[in-house]
Amino acid sequence: MELTQIVPLLFAGEIAIILIMYRFILRGWIIDKWEEKLKEDGWLVEMLEPVIIEIQNDTTETLIEFRQSFIGTLGKMTAEAKKLDPMNNLRKAAKEGDWTSMLLEYVTNKSGLSNVLPPNMQEVAPKEVENKQDFGKFK
Repeated sequence: MELTQIVPLLFAGEIAIILIMYRFILRGWIIDKWEEKLKEDGWLVEMLEPVIIEIQNDTTETLIEFRQSFIGTLGKMTAEAKKLDPMNNLRKAAKEGDWTSMLLEYVTNKSGLSNVLPPNMQEVAPKEVENKQDFGKFK
């Protein structure tokens, strides 16, 4: 037999020996060692401690960012909700003493039409009255 024919047989024989050793000897030994390590208290926690700390830090930072953005959003939503209060214009007209605007706001609020009025009308109406020599204001 030539050397070129023997080398592949030796290579295949070596692989077969490694597989047989793994199947019948090494596998059982590896399983026994891992079972012993897992039975030791705290071994897994010690190994995973850096990962646990990293997850805890990331979670804490994420929750802090979420809380800050949530509180900021609530503030903006509260400000917008105050603008949508139908009684705001009635209070403003009462404070200024503008009885025509008070009457208009009262009637629209009672009839449920306050959402139908264009938003610019509510801001422009008092300015127009001011330009007409305080027409309709209490003095």
